[in-house]
Amino acid sequence: QVQLVESGGGLVQPGGSLRLSCAASGFSFSGRTMSWYRQAPGKERELVASISSSASTINYFDSVKGRFTISRDNAKKTVSLQMNSLKPEDTAIYYCKARLIEYWGQGTQVTVSS
Repeated sequence: QVQLVESGGGLVQPGGSLRLSCAASGFSFSGRTMSWYRQAPGKERELVASISSSASTINYFDSVKGRFTISRDNAKKTVSLQMNSLKPEDTAIYYCKARLIEYWGQGTQVTVSS
């Protein structure tokens, strides 16, 4: 069955960096656009970044442009999110998701605080 396992979250000071990873299984990873979403307390889940199956098309939410980088490794079935210059407003649970597959993993908590 479909599985998405996110990891790499933690507590970091403003201006710091984290690298999130998502391990996928149970579907044809190399054929799917993959995305990272986040949900802050009391807010709707929002799309952060997406990457097409061949990585030829990448899109970012405006507030993370220039700070976050999404990448994927189709051989390893992983998608990553490098987050630099983190801000307190980046605090959220981060989830990865495969396009057109309605499955959400547990997510990984990112907390940006001094």
